[in-house]
Amino acid sequence: MNLNKEITIYLISGLGADERAFRKLVFPDSFKIKHIKWISPEKCESLSSYVRRLSDQIDIANPFILIGLSFGGIIVNELTTFTKPIKSIVISSLQSRNEIPDYLRFAGKLKIQKIIPAKLFNKPNKVLFDLFGTSNDEERKLLTEILNDSDSLFMKWAMNALISWKIEAANSEIIHIHGTKDKMLPLRFVKPDYKIEGGGHFMIYTLADKINEIIEKELRYCVKC
Repeated sequence: MNLNKEITIYLISGLGADERAFRKLVFPDSFKIKHIKWISPEKCESLSSYVRRLSDQIDIANPFILIGLSFGGIIVNELTTFTKPIKSIVISSLQSRNEIPDYLRFAGKLKIQKIIPAKLFNKPNKVLFDLFGTSNDEERKLLTEILNDSDSLFMKWAMNALISWKIEAANSEIIHIHGTKDKMLPLRFVKPDYKIEGGGHFMIYTLADKINEIIEKELRYCVKC
């Protein structure tokens, strides 16, 4: 792979969200930035099949990096198995089905994700604000906008896809950044490479400066390799 070519960083947002979640991340001008766009899942489509279709947005002929947030990190794990990026980074996410929190496993066994009306998956409320770790009006306003603009049916499909996720072991080549105060995906279930002290599930926005420092360091390693 010719690293003299421009390296593209593909950003994959969280559940049904868009590039607004990444607005506080800063990347060197030497990298090209592209946002992966969510596509509609087909009826009863598996996660692996969905990711294969999503990968059409990636130019695998040229060097690239994957960065995924939350559910986007799950997608990065799947993509890394067959697209061969020069580096993969997941933020506030998981690296295998063995890291899925107990409460989500229990919900999956009860098929709760299939019973709950789709519209409730993106309804802003105090519980969600707390789970995401928002602490002020600006953060809650952005999260509300993202949730309101999200496709509730997609989010319901994604929850089921997560609970049915097949990857059994973490990929040691994937860099994992996680917050110590993440209530959505608690730290005790995961083994990240970097821990952000006090970081919640929405730390990509609330503590962007700390994440920028880590990503900048990882990108330096990447250019030198």
